[in-house]
Amino acid sequence: MTAPQDRLSELRLDRSAEDAASPWPRRVGLSLVALVLVALAWWWFLGRERGIEVAAAVVTAERASGASGVSVLDASGYVTARRRATVSAKTTGKIVEVLVEEGMEVREGQVLARLDDSLPRRTMSLAEARLAAARSGLREIEVRRDEARTNLRRVRDLVQAGVDSEARLDAAVAEHDSLEARLVAARDEVVVAEREVALRRQELEDTLIRAPFAGVAVTKDAQPGEMISPVSAGGGFTRTGVSTIVDMDSLEIEVDVNEAYINRVRPGQRVVATLDAYPEWPIPAHVITTIPTADRQKATVRVRIGFDELGDPRILPDMGVKVSFREAEAVPEAADDSADRERLLVPAAALRSDEGRDVLFVLRADGTVERRAVSLGAARNGRREVVSGVRAGERVVLEPPQQLVDGSPVRVRE
Repeated sequence: MTAPQDRLSELRLDRSAEDAASPWPRRVGLSLVALVLVALAWWWFLGRERGIEVAAAVVTAERASGASGVSVLDASGYVTARRRATVSAKTTGKIVEVLVEEGMEVREGQVLARLDDSLPRRTMSLAEARLAAARSGLREIEVRRDEARTNLRRVRDLVQAGVDSEARLDAAVAEHDSLEARLVAARDEVVVAEREVALRRQELEDTLIRAPFAGVAVTKDAQPGEMISPVSAGGGFTRTGVSTIVDMDSLEIEVDVNEAYINRVRPGQRVVATLDAYPEWPIPAHVITTIPTADRQKATVRVRIGFDELGDPRILPDMGVKVSFREAEAVPEAADDSADRERLLVPAAALRSDEGRDVLFVLRADGTVERRAVSLGAARNGRREVVSGVRAGERVVLEPPQQLVDGSPVRVRE
């Protein structure tokens, strides 16, 4: 018979085999592999998306010629017109007709608008009637004066013959002299009436608003039925101009140059202008003069620049323009040193100023950027010459954002 202790030992579980076949180590290993795969996927997808999106341009090289001229100073300004006028009326009146539209070419003296002329016409008619009356009175006095002169001559002959008395002669002389005085006064009245007619005629002419010079109407500032006045009146309800006329042959450029560099500008200096609207169109120009005063708030001096040729319809008043002042013509020996040498050019938008230095961000093959300090040369139509710091064919970041630093990952926007 089996002892109770043996039976109890049979009921015990043998865990040695169970421990040998446990799946937990394999589960832990699979979990680690999964974590590594997730980390790699995160680095591949999310890490690449973290790069800053930028635009890029290639550093180009071109062969320079000594005769092309080098920019010594760049500035920006606006196209202005030396002859520009807002045409108004000489007197206050109501507009009955406007004969000008924006963009219309006008001749000197052309009628642009008409004012209500009903009152000036009536005063003109009254002045003409007064002139006619003065001239009629003058003719009457002239006839009476001629009669008095004949009578005086007759009485003088009778007195000399002893037939008539001295009293009759005195009376005839007085009558004649009186009519002569009245005749002078009547002539003066005629002159006054004529000048009044001229005044009323000028007032009638002033109801016609004419162009002061030939040009192009750039604005239309009034409509029929509105009041117009040469001065502001009526709490802002009265117009002070009908249209603005610009003489397109008087267009020029005005730029503000920092007073620290004004010594690089001289009258007659060659200038290349580029309109903001047409950046690929270089326009030859020249310095007219430097305004002999400085702006103490901005520390700038204004320079007037004239176009070599006008007449192109693309040049419009108030357009933004960039100008490049060229250096003086070099002597042939000096020009040979710089002729036919290669110049590296980058877009001006690729440059950034950090701590007083000009820097570029060059793209690396691994998708990051390298910050490089560069030395700059002349400006050329929106590009800058780089003397040192980059090589031809390298790609640089355009308009680098402030958060871009050396080693930053980037994504190039196509």
